[in-house]
Amino acid sequence: MLDLVLASGSPRRRDLLRSAGIRVTVRPVDCDETPLVSEPAVTFARRMARTKLSAALGDEPASALTLTADTVVWPGTTAVPLGKPRDRSHARQMLRRLVGGDHFVTTAWALARPDAPVHLAHETTRVWMRALDDAQLDAYLDTEEWSDKAGGYGIQGHAAGLVLRIEGSYTNVVGLPLAQVLEALRAATGVRP
Repeated sequence: MLDLVLASGSPRRRDLLRSAGIRVTVRPVDCDETPLVSEPAVTFARRMARTKLSAALGDEPASALTLTADTVVWPGTTAVPLGKPRDRSHARQMLRRLVGGDHFVTTAWALARPDAPVHLAHETTRVWMRALDDAQLDAYLDTEEWSDKAGGYGIQGHAAGLVLRIEGSYTNVVGLPLAQVLEALRAATGVRP
């Protein structure tokens, strides 16, 4: 069994890795997650994954394999990340930009040991959501599932009923493109998770 330090507080990432048979030790890191002015979503996600990894590796022994990740949601029209909603009103504004059309979800991840080169990659999934009237949107917001979620929704919960289809990795939209990360872990360790 493979041991991995997950420098993320996301229970979804932890659960995805554990479902693949990986022993996960969770050690979240804290860093400034403010996008730079006009920073494209993919660039921002990759910068955050690398920044989190740098912060995490300083506290780990040389043998510890550490994974960080950052997920962003962005409308194709702007390529600027939406972030996480501050409150219900902000969540409503975000979701109004997403429903009735398509958008993108990018997760960047970084993987390394303190004494080894960093593997940095990302995956992008295209998501189409159905149109919602105000009552339907309010019903979703009432679930409070939007809280602490990039773009104001979690595909694995009530928002599953909002998604018409996706093109790409489903687990990427959840928060970690599991198949791609497992391949990176195999390449880094020689162990096939």
